[in-house]
Amino acid sequence: MISSHAIIDQSAKLEEGVIVEPFAIIGKDVEIGAGTWIGPHAVIRGPTKIGKNNKIYQFSSIGIECQDKKYRGEPTTLEIGDNNIFREGCTVHRGTAHGNSATIIGNNNLFMVNTHVAHDCIVGNHVVFSNGASIAGHVTVKDHANLSGFVGVNQFCTIGEYSFAAGASIIIKDVMPFVIVSGHPAKPYGINIIGLERSDFDPSIIKIIKQVYKIIFTTSKTIKEAIEKLIPLASEYREVQLCIDFLQKSNRGILR
Repeated sequence: MISSHAIIDQSAKLEEGVIVEPFAIIGKDVEIGAGTWIGPHAVIRGPTKIGKNNKIYQFSSIGIECQDKKYRGEPTTLEIGDNNIFREGCTVHRGTAHGNSATIIGNNNLFMVNTHVAHDCIVGNHVVFSNGASIAGHVTVKDHANLSGFVGVNQFCTIGEYSFAAGASIIIKDVMPFVIVSGHPAKPYGINIIGLERSDFDPSIIKIIKQVYKIIFTTSKTIKEAIEKLIPLASEYREVQLCIDFLQKSNRGILR
């Protein structure tokens, strides 16, 4: 289960059923949950905690110190949940002392070839990063978001639930839940109907989300005015309340 050609620090904690392929390197202060597979030539540094049933493919670099120039070697952390897949060449960096002190990744995410998660980021569950997608420091990516190939996300942005960023988009502000964005810089182009249908959203809910989009994006209302217009719907539809909460918490402003 653990190759004799792998290099594993004596302080690392590997639960039963962990597989480590030849020439993988696992450093000190690393914990890996049961059923996780570490591919050949993958490098994992700590402090890093990885959950169960993950797959980390060759040449990935997980838990390495970040590239922030203010980082001075503080013992920050990386936390990864269960059932994630990191394909070839993924890079995931630990947090910084002046940030969250941790980079956090949830469950059931897919990180395709050469994707990057920078310091102090928070990635939710069921997120897809297609080849080359990268997020800068302090970015939050909510559940079921989808970043297409070579998408770039600026620092401190938030990517909303069930949103979709088209290939090579450059995102410099927050992306609303359920919305498709595209371009350089990115702009909104309707709601993510295909993604919602694939996630078994009821047609009546999709219709309400379309209505929310029209209020926010196709009228001249200010954000404050849009929120006031949405409030009557929020008590009946949690998706509307989700959008209101997102607007109220947005620090960078939304792509509009």
